[in-house]
Amino acid sequence: MTSTRKPMVASAPPDFRTIFETYEPFVTRTLRRLDVPSADRHDLRQEIFVVLHRKLHEYDGRASMQSWLYGICLRTASTYRRSKRVRREEAWGHLDLDVESPDSASQDDDLDSRRAYAQAEALLAKLDEEKRRVFVLYEIEGLSMAETAEAVACPLQTAYSRLHAARKAMKLLFEKSLAD
Repeated sequence: MTSTRKPMVASAPPDFRTIFETYEPFVTRTLRRLDVPSADRHDLRQEIFVVLHRKLHEYDGRASMQSWLYGICLRTASTYRRSKRVRREEAWGHLDLDVESPDSASQDDDLDSRRAYAQAEALLAKLDEEKRRVFVLYEIEGLSMAETAEAVACPLQTAYSRLHAARKAMKLLFEKSLAD
């Protein structure tokens, strides 16, 4: 009996330029949501794309490009936070007044939208890191729950639990902010 399956042919990795143009806004948002100060985002974003360029040949397509890239962002931001310079700066604290609009230049002119966006970012910052990661990837970035679980390296049911807890916490934080 002969097999009707087609042989697997390794496809060429995606084009770096296309990936950069497509995912640069996602990387910027991710770094902001990982609490990287605005003064350092450009350097880290550049570092992330250097890592991506160097490892692009390893991308096998099992995970979406967005979740694979999120993993690179997460590891790069984690390394950044562990650096001595950053620990010393955090001891003094940093004031990050950079409030970027989601993706549209037209929203920069809309003060109400910017305030609402800043409030949402402030509420997200109050979530613990595990819940925030799942919430942002699933609710804001639109990844599937399977991709989200893979990106944060946890079992699928754990990701669902974190999402449920994050939604509940965000609701409470929002209600508290309205009462204040």
